[in-house]
Amino acid sequence: MRVKIIGSAAGGGLPQWNCNYRLSRAARSGMLGVHSRTQSCVTASADGTGWVLFNASPDIRQQIAQTPELQPALDGPLRSTPIRAVVLTNADIDHVAGLLSLRERQPFAIYGTAQVLATLEANAIFNVLDPAIVPRRLLAPTEELPIRDAEDGETGIVVDSFPVPGKVALYLEQGRDPGADFSSDTGHTIGVRITEAGSRGGVFYIPGCARIDVALRARLTHAACLLFDGTVYTDDEMIAARVGQKTGARMGHIAMSGEAGSIAGLADVKIGRRIFVHINNTNPVLDENSTERAAVKAAGWEVASDGMEIQF
Repeated sequence: MRVKIIGSAAGGGLPQWNCNYRLSRAARSGMLGVHSRTQSCVTASADGTGWVLFNASPDIRQQIAQTPELQPALDGPLRSTPIRAVVLTNADIDHVAGLLSLRERQPFAIYGTAQVLATLEANAIFNVLDPAIVPRRLLAPTEELPIRDAEDGETGIVVDSFPVPGKVALYLEQGRDPGADFSSDTGHTIGVRITEAGSRGGVFYIPGCARIDVALRARLTHAACLLFDGTVYTDDEMIAARVGQKTGARMGHIAMSGEAGSIAGLADVKIGRRIFVHINNTNPVLDENSTERAAVKAAGWEVASDGMEIQF
């Protein structure tokens, strides 16, 4: 099985279109050690021919253009794609907006929890993806499910999904209070274990997570590889950078650092490879020469970059 991180940034990417914070400025200027990144998306293949997307970012067109494996085969039909399905881990804009760029009446399947599918159903704009051509299928939490294409053909990819602490999508919030609680543990946000049919190994992909609880620690024990929420380094990062009023926890994302952070929370859990994904444009680890990047590396973590590949 091959897994490629085709988008390693959080919503907005790096640089974000309207952001003048130092990291976006550094990425625009080509500063050594600060690289541009597109928004959160991972893809996996069991055979190197058909691919399953995990989330569909607003940057999906650019990501396909940068990933030959996701482009039509040179000897393929005039309209074709190796993308067989899209698995959604939540209904955030940076995970579903890319579906609208895949609207050219091309068959593939969409998988999501009941909450995520209901959100798509409630927004008429997603009807440009005709369900007769692009079927929507339920991804039931805690259930191992073989992912199939639009014609019900096997992809060879199996997903075990599970709820993680998170929140409802930003556009589903009622009111604009930055201190309000819109947390949810019931399926608005999920993690997935991505495996190849017949294999017990695989990759855990959790791009959004508000905290690490006992159930999650138990599930991740002995994981071969973990792609985990790396949105912010400190909980008050966006406030300190003066680009926002919300903490990481308020946005549904656990910080990397601190006693309640992910590095400490998973320090004693036996995990093979640990990689931070979904990294916000304010996170200092995006600077390869920063002390924060050195601290993450010393703790045994990697920081994802666009194009990073994992093979099993």
